[in-house]
Amino acid sequence: MNFVTVQKFFNVAQAELIAGRLEAAGFTVLRHGLESALGCEGGAFAVGGIRLQVPEDQVESAKAFVHDLENGPADA
Repeated sequence: MNFVTVQKFFNVAQAELIAGRLEAAGFTVLRHGLESALGCEGGAFAVGGIRLQVPEDQVESAKAFVHDLENGPADA
């Protein structure tokens, strides 16, 4: 299964919040770079960010979901 980045974060708390919301909505989420960000000086900036990734077949709906979380639904 190939995973694709939905969004990159430089804030661990924000990445975890969005990842949790995605998982609660039924998405499969990988947190690429989270352990490295937590384990080094400089955090997420030092490792180039935390990438939330989902399977290829979920990427479009996951991106729309994250967009709606951050900006409100498009039809609102």
